[in-house]
Amino acid sequence: MKSSAKKIELASVDDLFSTEEGRQDAKLEKIQEIPLSELHPFKNHPFKVKDDEAMMETADSIKQYGVLVPAIARPDPEGGYELVAGHRRHRASELAEKETMPVIVRDLDDDAATIIMVDSNLQRESLLPSERAFAYKMKLDAIKHQGARTDLTSAQVGPKLTAAEKIAENSPDSKSQIKRFIRLTELIPELMDMVDEKKIALNPAYELSFLKKEEQVDLLDAMDSEQATPSLSQAQRLKKYSQEGHLTLDMMRVIMGEEKKSDLDRVTFTSDTLRKYFPKSYTPQRMQETIIKLLEAWQKKRQRDQER
Repeated sequence: MKSSAKKIELASVDDLFSTEEGRQDAKLEKIQEIPLSELHPFKNHPFKVKDDEAMMETADSIKQYGVLVPAIARPDPEGGYELVAGHRRHRASELAEKETMPVIVRDLDDDAATIIMVDSNLQRESLLPSERAFAYKMKLDAIKHQGARTDLTSAQVGPKLTAAEKIAENSPDSKSQIKRFIRLTELIPELMDMVDEKKIALNPAYELSFLKKEEQVDLLDAMDSEQATPSLSQAQRLKKYSQEGHLTLDMMRVIMGEEKKSDLDRVTFTSDTLRKYFPKSYTPQRMQETIIKLLEAWQKKRQRDQER
């Protein structure tokens, strides 16, 4: 009897009167309607939230149908909630003049929250190189904190994955491409902006990321004075001279002043661009001959000026 009484004493009221279905339901994540004002952006969120055409389409959809996929957030120690996934839905809800949005609240540590935040955005096709670069860097740091290997250049030892391989499992990029994107975070903001704007291609940008910060600042000067951006070959030479300790501003200007083969192979003018400079009676052939004569005269003048 004593033993039986002890067992009854240990049983809670919930255990005695709730059903198994009710207990399982209590373990499920709940979707809550949380005021937009209580949802704060993730710290150092690398993905840009723009009021572009796609955002306006999302806002129109939310205005008509509501938010169909709940956001994910975690409690903010300073009050409210920190968004982990759903920053664009949050902004679109604001534009749709909503007061709340559906959110799943989870207790997540910094590393787990970072990984979810990155993975929820990486599948978007319209990501800028800077967004992808800093997102991969954040995820790499989170995996490092969780104890994964972070040597991106070493061979895999045994069944344990390298950090890059772990990142590549849930991303559209290969391990080597992930490494190259992460390297871009070493660029100064001005050069990174030029990569986003497609003024500098990814491969040259990767090489330029090995330049010291002060050398990258000087490179902006050289690019501006020569009105040119580096090709892959030029970027590789800039990197080589930097590593040898011989890279100067003058050398940068010489390299950036070189004529690229692609520039020499093709020069194109539209008819509308040239026609306003010639009489209507000029044929295309005569226009071309005139341009050549003018260029020859300009070249002779430059030579005379340099000899002075």
